[in-house]
Amino acid sequence: MDDRAININTINGDFCLNKFVYNADSRSAHDDADAQVVNTQPCEAEEIIEPQHDEELFHFVHPELDETEAWRIHNAVKRVVRLQGIQMICQYLTQLKNEKKVLLPPNPSATYAELARLGMPNGDGFNETTFRKYYNK
Repeated sequence: MDDRAININTINGDFCLNKFVYNADSRSAHDDADAQVVNTQPCEAEEIIEPQHDEELFHFVHPELDETEAWRIHNAVKRVVRLQGIQMICQYLTQLKNEKKVLLPPNPSATYAELARLGMPNGDGFNETTFRKYYNK
């Protein structure tokens, strides 16, 4: 006989797992009957706590993405602007645009300002003129 029972409840589309493990050495015949009864009480509805972000989300994340995916895109763009050059940044943004993960404005100035906010350098080779040259190509 199986010594374990598992119950999965759903509340508002979220899953709650109630797991009961019984010690086979301390069970009696009466306990065997109880072991088959699984907790049917719904688990308390707990809100899924999103990680606390102390910065503003990337402004051009596609509006159809959920919060988790939006923060994943935000972090990916943030890494790219810190580690890559203008050409690679623009290629990555175009790729995200084609995958419908970002919604880029036609004005490169707004995008440049947002990328600078996320940590893109503004030294040699990272000025707005260079950015305009490779944006939306």
